[in-house]
Amino acid sequence: MKTLHVQASSASYPVYIGEGLLNSAGNLLKELGLKPSKILIVTDKIVERLYSKELLPQLQKEYDVFTYIVDSNETAKSFENYHGILTYCLQHNFDRSSCMMALGGGVVGDLAGFAASTYMRGISFIQLPTTLLAHDSAVGGKVAINHPLGKNMIGSFYHPKAVIYDVLTLETLPPKERRSGFAEVIKHALIKDGEMLKWLHQNVSGPADIGPPLLEDMIFKGIHIKAGIVEKDEKETGIRAYLNFGHTLGHAIESEAGYGKVPHGDAVASGMLFATWLSNEILQSGLDYGKMYQWFKKLGFPVALEEHYHTDLLISRMTIDKKASGGNIRMVLLQDIGQPVLHDLTVDESRSFLQRWRKEGEL
Repeated sequence: MKTLHVQASSASYPVYIGEGLLNSAGNLLKELGLKPSKILIVTDKIVERLYSKELLPQLQKEYDVFTYIVDSNETAKSFENYHGILTYCLQHNFDRSSCMMALGGGVVGDLAGFAASTYMRGISFIQLPTTLLAHDSAVGGKVAINHPLGKNMIGSFYHPKAVIYDVLTLETLPPKERRSGFAEVIKHALIKDGEMLKWLHQNVSGPADIGPPLLEDMIFKGIHIKAGIVEKDEKETGIRAYLNFGHTLGHAIESEAGYGKVPHGDAVASGMLFATWLSNEILQSGLDYGKMYQWFKKLGFPVALEEHYHTDLLISRMTIDKKASGGNIRMVLLQDIGQPVLHDLTVDESRSFLQRWRKEGEL
């Protein structure tokens, strides 16, 4: 088992990464000094079927355990499920010493974390990620639900008491979900670590390579980078915004398509390609856009936007992004690998660049 600590200004917590950790969750709770009166496991239908039999029996030996199950897609991050979880807790007399455990991917983690942050003004919660994508969302304390007009628009900063990452759960991930999570691994390398990017290029040439024995190292490297940024800027007033590389256009694609229709990582991959091309256009960065384009194509990421995504509609979505400022669209660009910067564009500039990229960026 590998362990690292996130040391934010408002919280400090461990991240455990290893095999078979679901079977050790009860012991890890004791190590953390937690004595919850009740535990609510929030999970989705697929994960509940696969892993509840591992987790529930050993927790039920010591704790009063309940389960709340949601659908297995992005639409689960809704007002309805948020309200449903709070209602369930009230009906079952959860108190301030109770604990929520998010067993699943980023959707479950965001939903459960936001519910935990607001139930009785905040109760303990623990992240139990079961996807590669969640290596990004499970760490850093950003929890949220979606609004029909924008992704993650209703949320808070609220850290878990721990992240328990059982990498064996990743063995049941479909290939497209591994690919989606790998986009966030690439993002971490692009904004912080050129050597990590080279390592990824050398070891992952296609979807089949996104698996053991590389997964544990990918997760550790990615979380290590994110934790370092969160420790310096917990509330996203400065450098933490760099973690949104590729997400300005990516979130617009997800919102325009309808939540759950496009994998998050696929949308972010498109956003990273656009941001890389834009970095060369605006900053003359000299990044090897062609190499990235061909690599993404081999990995199965979409390398061009489908025609039904109208430029004006995407720009409209981008203007209500959380990073937008003063009516401008704020992009994370790269001066070089590992050297991100924030750059504001007017709506007209953004529209012009996006139209050009759609014509010139496909190789």
